[in-house]
Amino acid sequence: MTQVETIRCPNCGKPAERHYLLRPDLGQAQLVQTQCGACDYLLISCSETGRVLEAYAPGIAAHNI
Repeated sequence: MTQVETIRCPNCGKPAERHYLLRPDLGQAQLVQTQCGACDYLLISCSETGRVLEAYAPGIAAHNI
């Protein structure tokens, strides 16, 4: 089951999507995927642990994090 929410992109501020993906193999945990078509931002994390599984944010330098 997937639930989709429209949010503001944390990278550029334009409309983006947040997908809540229920994965049976993860038990009660969900994957949360935030994506922006305007700036190509992507963040996939676990809702239970907060662990980042994949991330891509153009324009944010690694030394600034």
